[in-house]
Amino acid sequence: MVAAAQHPNIKIMTYAEVEQVEGYVGNFEVTIRQKARSVDVDACTGCGSCWEKCPQKVTSEFDQELAQRKAIYTPFPQAVPNVPVIDRSNCRHFTREKGKCRVCQNVCPAKAVDYEQQDQVIKEKFGAIVMATGYDLFPWEEAYGEYGYGKYPDVITGLQFERMNNASGPTGGRIVRPSDAKVPQTVAFIKCVGSRDEVKGKAYCSRACCMYTAKHAHQVLDKIPGSQAYVFYMDVRTPGKAYDEFYQKSVHEGAVYLRGRVSRIYPQGDKLMVCGEDTLLGRQVEVAADLVVLATAMIPSRGWEQIARTVGVATDKDGFFQEAHPKLRPVETFTAGVYLAGACQGPKDIPDTVAQAGAAAAKVCSLFSRDEMTTEPLISEVNERLCSGCGLCVPVCPYKAIELKTIQERIPGGQRQRQVASVNSGLCQGCGACNVACRTGAVTLKGFTDDQLLAEVDVVCL
Repeated sequence: MVAAAQHPNIKIMTYAEVEQVEGYVGNFEVTIRQKARSVDVDACTGCGSCWEKCPQKVTSEFDQELAQRKAIYTPFPQAVPNVPVIDRSNCRHFTREKGKCRVCQNVCPAKAVDYEQQDQVIKEKFGAIVMATGYDLFPWEEAYGEYGYGKYPDVITGLQFERMNNASGPTGGRIVRPSDAKVPQTVAFIKCVGSRDEVKGKAYCSRACCMYTAKHAHQVLDKIPGSQAYVFYMDVRTPGKAYDEFYQKSVHEGAVYLRGRVSRIYPQGDKLMVCGEDTLLGRQVEVAADLVVLATAMIPSRGWEQIARTVGVATDKDGFFQEAHPKLRPVETFTAGVYLAGACQGPKDIPDTVAQAGAAAAKVCSLFSRDEMTTEPLISEVNERLCSGCGLCVPVCPYKAIELKTIQERIPGGQRQRQVASVNSGLCQGCGACNVACRTGAVTLKGFTDDQLLAEVDVVCL
């Protein structure tokens, strides 16, 4: 990120949202809302005086609710640019104090805090768009109440364990129980929480869970002397170079893998009793654990419906952005000039994400290296004589390739203006949705007009 920020041809816009995308490949016009961070980016030096003195503390999203942050904060320590933002929904200046609290502004040596700052709407032109919106975690607490979320603080997610185990995390890299900060001796890991469950979760495999659970089990055994790790699993999937070897390493180190689902978790003293099954042995098992870690499913990031409509990309039944072809065009979408990178296209781990990001960058470079591009020949066209200008085809088009335009036509005694549909050949993908919606039959698909199809039928019937 630092290298990207220093590159003369890269402009990083943080704390911003895309509101509208217009145009087509090579000529996208994007409307961006730069939200007010209440801090002057150019004046701020990132010294940290403001958040050190801020009296208001709230739950930290970055630390997965295991720690607190200030109302003026940077999202994470390595953030680029290293400029804080004021959380107006929790800042005392904007809430209950009604302007009385000005601690951050008073202590700022650069005078960068600006409470009156407003959102800015910016329009920029782009030749291509790369979608890299990431993922969120499956809301398992709504579907798997038997695991005791909210009742038992020592039941955490894999992402919370990752933050706890990180040297810059809330515990400084120490693995402890959130309830009493004691070091756990027995840790139970439950995989496929929300994945491969068509009844309560998602039918797909989240792919990364098996390997990060093996890593977490290894870290428990490595960091805590005399500890024990139990892993409840359905199947162990290791689709990567040296992945299976790492899984076998965790087994040889002492991690106990139990094939079966967990049915219930309940407290007994200061322990959590994890009730499950071992389908290989055909018997019920019960593990007394100090800490339970859930490998939750990956789902599309929050707001995927809106961004898909804004950019004009298709999604699958689970909400992931749909590629044009899983083998031949894995990083392209049906909308020309829009590419995919990372978990927005489907669950994947870091190596696959990096590979796909490189492929998307290569596609963009290939697009920009040409003066002309080949377009799809089988696209829609409009017979303006038949078009009534009703506009029914405009909202039907999933690629936003149709708009209404005004034409002049001659009539007895003069001329008149009327609206007709117009197809943008750079956006149209020839899906035929407009052809079906057109009441007058004015929209046809090149190569598949009614006359052409009838001619084919006549030839076949001869």
